[in-house]
Amino acid sequence: MFFMACAGFFTPADAQSYRFNTVTVEGNQLVDAATVAGFARINRGTTVSAAELNAAFQRLTNSGLFETVDLVPSGSTLRIIVSENPIIARINFEGNRRLDDEALNPVVLSQPGRVLSPTQVEADVIAITELYAQRGRFAAEVTPRIIPRGNGRVDLAFEIREGRVVEIERVSFVGNNAFSDYRLRRVLDTKQAGLFRVLVQRDTFVADRISFDQELLRDFYLARGYVDFQVLSATSEIARERDSFFVTFNIREGQQFRFGNITVVNEVEGLDPAPYAEQNRLRTGDVFTPTTLDTTLSRMERVAVSEGRRFVRVEPRITRNERNQTLDIELAIVRGERTIIERIDIQGNTTTQDRVIRRQFRASEGDPLNPREIREAAERIRALGYFADVAVDARNGSSEDTAIVDVEVEETTTGSLGFGLSYGVGTGVGFNVTFSETNFLGRGQRVNFALGTIPGSRQFSFGFVEPATLGRDLEFGINAGYTETSNQNDTFYDTRTLRGNVSLTFPVGEFSRLQTRIGIVGDVVQDVTPGLAAGVDPVADPAQPGAGTRTLRDEAQGRQVTGLIGYTYSLDTRRGGFDPNRGYFFEFAQDFGAGSDSRRYIRTTAKAGYEQRLFNDDLILRAEIEGGALAMLSGESRVTERFTLNGIMRGFEANGLGPYQPTAGGNNDRLGGNYYVVARAEAEFPIGLPEEYGIKGGVFMDVGSLWNIDNPGAGTVDGFGLRAAAGVSLYWETPIGPLRFDFSQPVRKQAFDQTQNFDLNIVTRF
Repeated sequence: MFFMACAGFFTPADAQSYRFNTVTVEGNQLVDAATVAGFARINRGTTVSAAELNAAFQRLTNSGLFETVDLVPSGSTLRIIVSENPIIARINFEGNRRLDDEALNPVVLSQPGRVLSPTQVEADVIAITELYAQRGRFAAEVTPRIIPRGNGRVDLAFEIREGRVVEIERVSFVGNNAFSDYRLRRVLDTKQAGLFRVLVQRDTFVADRISFDQELLRDFYLARGYVDFQVLSATSEIARERDSFFVTFNIREGQQFRFGNITVVNEVEGLDPAPYAEQNRLRTGDVFTPTTLDTTLSRMERVAVSEGRRFVRVEPRITRNERNQTLDIELAIVRGERTIIERIDIQGNTTTQDRVIRRQFRASEGDPLNPREIREAAERIRALGYFADVAVDARNGSSEDTAIVDVEVEETTTGSLGFGLSYGVGTGVGFNVTFSETNFLGRGQRVNFALGTIPGSRQFSFGFVEPATLGRDLEFGINAGYTETSNQNDTFYDTRTLRGNVSLTFPVGEFSRLQTRIGIVGDVVQDVTPGLAAGVDPVADPAQPGAGTRTLRDEAQGRQVTGLIGYTYSLDTRRGGFDPNRGYFFEFAQDFGAGSDSRRYIRTTAKAGYEQRLFNDDLILRAEIEGGALAMLSGESRVTERFTLNGIMRGFEANGLGPYQPTAGGNNDRLGGNYYVVARAEAEFPIGLPEEYGIKGGVFMDVGSLWNIDNPGAGTVDGFGLRAAAGVSLYWETPIGPLRFDFSQPVRKQAFDQTQNFDLNIVTRF
């Protein structure tokens, strides 16, 4: 303590009674005598013991108004002699660099204009020290200093020595046999200090984060069938130099269990269990996961809702078989408790509107309370990506048959700013910027735009999505884009394309959605230069089908405006499917176009893929195939409408392969193609570097082709011509965002293809 208080003390010999007819107050300037006497509570003419005098002294001292207090009995007079604490004129922080004054002010309860309280100043010192400890600076020292300013006023200064950040030097595990330390570190939110120890904040020691890590470990093991998993202890030891922590998780894995016999029983009179049993997706022999079980229970309970049975529940009854590590599951259809949701209370959302959170609940006020639905709503809120933390709990309502659902959230960043960089031998350096906001103005709306440029090409796109049109699971979208090329890849023509559409997207199945859209496209091919190779006639009558070069005929059509109507069906089980270790996706889209000069066409694309996680998620395998066809019903296709493999096939430059017109000087006018197909296979895996470096590796191979020009015209070179490229990838999680480096080498190409051996992409969040 830097303050000292003085007082008179009463020894046992002094233990006697006093009677004071007069009480005087001395030394007070700011506090009036009546207030001082009020704290003392000594009544005139009343017998007072020594213990009561001591209690009066304690009350005066604890008031925080006085620096010293002295009680002096003098016959029938009690003299109260005080020295007042000064008034705080100003509060300063000195030496703080890592935390500014705005961060420190909220934890300091001493305030200018109030009486200086030594006890409160000590509490403020502790609060500042704890704030620095939360930032990993456990060596921070705070010293209060009083600066007299006269007239009973002082300045209060907190001198701060921040010290160094105390990092987590090592995270280790005891008791893990099924998973390596390397794999388990990837589960934790806490990270070891690595290459970016100056920038990364997750490698600083925060006690609350260790508790969160224990929950992450439990979820990880439970999702892999280890139903008896326990975190026995989580210890953190600071190094002797007090510059680093060593964190150790002592765990008990238990045995991995799989699904055994699966049965469905009905305990509700008059209910047909057959429709419920049809929704059972549990399979004997699969690894037990709570997610898979909950998904099946939810599917079955949705049948009850569709039948109007509001209080029917499906209750899992589990029987353990220790000998063969299986769990027999009896899915019992029962009548649940008749509890009604009284209200849903939402707190902590400073940006996100209540309705964005509330629509994640399938139930509302007045509906039956379903604990499983409450858990699923919490998962949907987390999946939004708007919040760093989400807690959803139910408590008793105003009556026995009602409940209140409390939702507590903590906001996080929802915007991303991306920078992309690519390099090609023929095109040089390409650059693009992307912006997206997934929670625009806190309404849950998505906004994005992208701007890209490479030599000879510029493009811009904008998108907006309202995910809950009319309060339903109905997405309304607006998309617009503009693209222009000027002699791109040494071609002898320019293009301009402006497009836009509006769309509605809605679910058609548990994992599938359907989008319908209507739009318009305006484009033009211009400034065609007849710099063709020898033997090609550039001035043949472009009005005759098949005559003249293809780009001259495109230019002769002038500006074209095409109306579009289309749809996209998509199915994706990679996230939230029945098996967390594998999933597939499928997408099929068609657009029907009708434009100027009676031009009509159907543009069709399809894509399918599969993802598998092996060896405790250390190895991720992906396989994809996609293709497209442009079928002209009347008129000729244009270079702005045909497919390219830009961003679809690695190893080749943008618009660097496919049908072309030979041009003078050995260059080629790329024309795009009416058909394309590309198959991709890749693997992602650790490469032996410490997990805290955030670097993983990968290999890939792309195989595909782009071909077919309707009415090809003079000199056009066309053909199926299969291409293939193989390469390696580096995935690097950095403080500015994830980086991906692709190094590729074409292993099968055509003579006039233009190759590209390196790509770099950057994405950062804000």
